[in-house]
Amino acid sequence: MTATHESTTGSPIAAEPQPAPGATPPRTPLVAKAAAELFGTAALVTVVVGSGIQATELTHDVGLQLLVNSLATVFGLGVLITLLGPVSGAHFNPVVTLAEWWTARRGGAGVTLRETAVYVPAQIVGAIAGAVLADAMFGEPLVKWSTHDRSAGHLLLGEVVATAGLILLIFGLARTDRLRFAPVAVASYIGAAYWFTSSTSFANPAVTIGRAFTDTFTGIAPGSVAGFIGVQLVGAVVGLALVALIFMPGRDAADQPAV
Repeated sequence: MTATHESTTGSPIAAEPQPAPGATPPRTPLVAKAAAELFGTAALVTVVVGSGIQATELTHDVGLQLLVNSLATVFGLGVLITLLGPVSGAHFNPVVTLAEWWTARRGGAGVTLRETAVYVPAQIVGAIAGAVLADAMFGEPLVKWSTHDRSAGHLLLGEVVATAGLILLIFGLARTDRLRFAPVAVASYIGAAYWFTSSTSFANPAVTIGRAFTDTFTGIAPGSVAGFIGVQLVGAVVGLALVALIFMPGRDAADQPAV
C-alpha cells in the first residue's frame, strides 16, 4: 500500500535517487515483487473477510461486527505493510500501483509499465484467493457470489472520498519524506474510513473483486463491482490532484518576483 522512500534510519541516501511511492530496490526480482503483491493482497482479503465472518458468528450487533472487522483490518494491514513494503512497496491495490506509475511515467522513480502489468493481475488473483481461503476456514461455500447490493449513489460517493484520501495520504507521505510512518498511517486511515465513509472504505479494485466471491458480511454483489471500481479510479485522480495542489513544490528566493 505504500513504499520505501528513505533509508531505515529515516535519512535519505544522497548518492542515489530516491524512489517514489511504491518503488522498491532495483535488484529485487520481479517475481519476488509479484509474489509479495499476490500474497499480501490475499492475506489482506483473508483478514477482511475472515474477521467479518467471525464477527457475525460472535454477535448480532451490526455496530460491534463492524468494530471487530475494522480493528482486525487495521492490525493486519499494518503488519503486512511493515513486512512486505521493502520487497514490493506493499501496494496491494491497483489504484496505488496505477497512481505511482502515472507519477513516474516521465522517467522518475517508481514502478515501470512492466511492473504495473504484473502487479495488478497478481493483486486481483490474490484478492480472490484470499476470499476463498477465508470462506474455507469458516466452513462457508468456497465460491458463492455475494448478494450484498452496494450500488446506491451515496455509497459510490463514499468510495470516491475513501480512495482520494488514501492516495492523498500515501503520496503526501512520500512528498514529505515520511513514508516510514506508512504502516501506522495507512492502517489507521483505513480503520477510520471504515466508520466515516458510507461504503466502509473498500478503496481498492482488487479487494472489491475478491469480496464479490463471498456471500458474507463483507461481500459485494457482482453487479455493484463495476460501479465501485469506476469511482475508485475517480477517487485516485482526485487524490493525485490534491497531492499536486497541497504539496506543491516551493520556489527558491531567487525565483520570486521582485517587489
